[in-house]
Amino acid sequence: MTALQFITALTPILSVFIFLVILRLPATKAMPISLLVTALLAYFVWEMPSVQIFAASIEGIIIAVSILWIVFGAVLLLNTLSKSGALDAIREGFTVISADRRVQLIIIAWLFGSFIEGAAGFGTPAAIAAPLLVALGFPPLAAVSLALIADSSAVSFGAVGTPVIVGVQQGLNEGSALAPGVESELGDLSITQYLQEIASTAVFMDLFIGTFIPVLLVCMLTRFFGENRSWKEGLNIFPFALFAGLSFTLPAFVVATFLGPEFSSIIGGLVGLMIVVPAAKKGFLLPTNAWDFGTNSAEPIVKEKISTNVMPLWLAWIPYLLVAVFLVLTRIDVLPLKDWLRSVRVGWGSILGTEISTFFEPFYLPGTIFFVVIVITIFLHKMSGSRVKETFMVSAKTMAGSIIALGAAVPMVRIFINSGVNQAELLSMPMELAVTVSATVGEQWPLVAPVIGALGSFISGSATFSNMMFSLFQFSIADQIGADPKVILALQVLGANAGNMICVLNVVAAASVVNLVGKEGTIIRMTLVPMFLYVVMAGVIGFLFL
Repeated sequence: MTALQFITALTPILSVFIFLVILRLPATKAMPISLLVTALLAYFVWEMPSVQIFAASIEGIIIAVSILWIVFGAVLLLNTLSKSGALDAIREGFTVISADRRVQLIIIAWLFGSFIEGAAGFGTPAAIAAPLLVALGFPPLAAVSLALIADSSAVSFGAVGTPVIVGVQQGLNEGSALAPGVESELGDLSITQYLQEIASTAVFMDLFIGTFIPVLLVCMLTRFFGENRSWKEGLNIFPFALFAGLSFTLPAFVVATFLGPEFSSIIGGLVGLMIVVPAAKKGFLLPTNAWDFGTNSAEPIVKEKISTNVMPLWLAWIPYLLVAVFLVLTRIDVLPLKDWLRSVRVGWGSILGTEISTFFEPFYLPGTIFFVVIVITIFLHKMSGSRVKETFMVSAKTMAGSIIALGAAVPMVRIFINSGVNQAELLSMPMELAVTVSATVGEQWPLVAPVIGALGSFISGSATFSNMMFSLFQFSIADQIGADPKVILALQVLGANAGNMICVLNVVAAASVVNLVGKEGTIIRMTLVPMFLYVVMAGVIGFLFL
């Protein structure tokens, strides 16, 4: 790979950082420019056939439609609850648990978000947790960036274990069967047992990383959004934050070890909520004085009152409870709902005669569940026709920026991933980058393995896709350096978690929900350091683990 080819392979990554993070262009401008540059370099330098580039772009547009459906559903649900007055009741209900903003952040972003990640995955937690935090009075930037950081450890087992069950398993295949080296490594173990061991290893390592995420969340909250800009105010509830971290990671570890990866995040989130909420009500491990933003918060605090008569708390919470219940019911294999919802598929096979195909199941997407819940909510909360119409109009207007940003970002990603078809006799861009790094690092690979996982999530927009892209590569490197493949694959999984914090698609989607379109670069700057810390800690622990 020549220097120009290396730069081409880095283009999707570099362009995001240059345009979004450094030049601070809004995603509506940065992503179309990045798409154009990536496509031109892919054609002239990587020598991808034009039909492959167009097919990958079409694939990206189809995938973007599925993401936008989820985002629009989340935006519409938020605005529906706002117009019905439910968010006022929810806001007041959280002050009953605790008036401390740090506690509210941990319960909503860390525990409730982890539960939603386990049930739905694919960016849904930030789309639900961020607007709920905004409704409680959190600055929008704090709500989005901290919700993205919180949605990390649970990602390993998001969407009922999809990143491991589908991502790692499919990633270890050559063609339609397991790679010969993987089969040899398994011995008498089935692939299901092997995946369970990988999951258990990943969560065990995450006990030393993920457990501290709530501590990081509250410290960032008080340092960047508090009146005093103080790290100490976050550290004041270190015992409670650590307690909340363990309340998720320990149950998740037990479930992953003895039951498998499907329900680790779901059960971990539920158990955590059942432990932490009563503890917070009693002031367990909490200081006497509650923390709030003060008068000089970084951004205006949203406290819009829609109704003077606050509805009952149980009625206000029903929509979110229905979302959680429906997500779980539609993701359980033993129930017929999952197969029925997935029977309807929309997409395009062999796009423009290439091997690129993509399909999505519209009824199975979380966006459809949002819409079902919205209809139920309209009747339950007795909303007038004029208010419903206003809600739809406001929600539709907020989607314009997301359509442009995601409509360009996802095609760019798919060109990058599908670049293995070329006339320059090169592997795909992500694989060429990984090979170059591995050749440089050698036996220090455990320190780098999580970086590859994070890179995959950052570019592809999904921990599942990251694991699918790089699992066999990570397995091969482990074999070459004589390391335990389970440990290296666990580091891949943890790295994919970290990349979820800065994933462009998740950032754009979450920003859209709380009306922060144009601030995507600022959000990435907020989440970049936590992502880096997560990756470094995972690498060090993995290196010591071997």
